[in-house]
Amino acid sequence: MNPFLDVALRSLAVYFFMFAAIRVFGKNQLSQLNAGDIVLLLLISNAVQNAMVGSNVSLEGGLVAALVLFGANFIVKKIIFKNPKIKSLVESDPVILIKDGIVDNIKMKEQEVSFDELEEAVREHGVEKIEEVRLAVLEVDGNISVISMDKEKSRTNFSRHKRKYPRKSHKY
Repeated sequence: MNPFLDVALRSLAVYFFMFAAIRVFGKNQLSQLNAGDIVLLLLISNAVQNAMVGSNVSLEGGLVAALVLFGANFIVKKIIFKNPKIKSLVESDPVILIKDGIVDNIKMKEQEVSFDELEEAVREHGVEKIEEVRLAVLEVDGNISVISMDKEKSRTNFSRHKRKYPRKSHKY
């Protein structure tokens, strides 16, 4: 077998294994990395490097592995974007943790979000009490979005919405 084809196939196998492993171990693992998570990522990357390139430790072998990983990621993202069924298989849906100040303990257990983590997310969004939260959602990326209710003006306040693609400025 061609050594570069071998590296490409090994890299694809490792990519899809890691993709599945991240899906199985949950999205809340991705939201904030602590020191243990970083060490784990470094050790995993070191462990799978040999699985991807095998005995081919040449520059070309490493570049082929990297190119295959970038290509596979590009293709998977395009497929996910165009096919809702595959998207729901690969990515989990957002989960409502708080609605109108009431915490959904069942969803929190299912998603393995502790009450302390939920309170921390609420405080990070500038809301003092859970009762003041209109909606708290565990997003697909593992972050918790919080929408609070301004009781004085009786309107909803949105806090710190991160945009994936920032708006371009218009020049006249």
